[in-house]
Amino acid sequence: MRLRLCAFADEAAEPIAEQISALKENNIPQIELRSVDGINVKDLTDEKAQEIARALKEAGISVWSLGSPLGKSDISADFSQEVAVLKRLLQLCRLFECDKIRVFSFFTKEYARDRQEVTDRMRRLVEIASEQKIRLFHENEKDIYGDRAERVADLLQNVPGLCSVYDPANYVQVGETPENMSKMAALAGYLHIKDVLRTGELVPAGEGDGMIAELIGSVGTDMTLTLEPHLKVFSGYAAIDNHEMKNKYSFSTGREAFDFAARALKNVLRKCGYGESGEEWIKP
Repeated sequence: MRLRLCAFADEAAEPIAEQISALKENNIPQIELRSVDGINVKDLTDEKAQEIARALKEAGISVWSLGSPLGKSDISADFSQEVAVLKRLLQLCRLFECDKIRVFSFFTKEYARDRQEVTDRMRRLVEIASEQKIRLFHENEKDIYGDRAERVADLLQNVPGLCSVYDPANYVQVGETPENMSKMAALAGYLHIKDVLRTGELVPAGEGDGMIAELIGSVGTDMTLTLEPHLKVFSGYAAIDNHEMKNKYSFSTGREAFDFAARALKNVLRKCGYGESGEEWIKP
């Protein structure tokens, strides 16, 4: 079994050089690109994107996925704007030599009323992305249609080609059961590593109720794990999440929090029988 690590390096720092430093020093060979210099990935100009792509390539770091906010808007909002965002992200995928985009399924509390609209929108987004051989990975996020396991399963069953990225902390925060969490983890194309207590306090991997060790232990195929620790409020957080971030521990800098989170994940990997070998973690 082989696992490869990835991370939202904007939690370590804003500038790409410092993000690269955090990845290299923690031996994380991939990035889920969300923001640079406080600019969300969807808003990067071609010039800025090319600058970032060159820096990453020179450092030997690949872009695993674009950590976009696509679909993180109210279901009543103009859908044409989301389509425009997707088309821009598809252009950026080519620049970053990336074939995955993280997406969401629209804010709503009227699940039954909005189910068909959400499904139709997600189908259209997947169709557009598929034309360019790009896969969309739906993340379970608080307050969107696909926040609970049953609705994520509904989307995966009714939106052909839609993939799933599993976030254990988000499921904990909406009160999902461990049994349903395990079922959804088995359907995921890759995993976000973020842990939280049921009190709402975000903690390093393995210290919360996200069953991180059990999650890693259940992996039955080669897999990528994206570190998204949220152990400290970072630049741009308010732009991607309208919830208050509660943390159990205090860190003086984003880099300090990021390094601590990386060490915690690696400790869990070792406890699960994995050993570090080059840029991979291997379990005999």
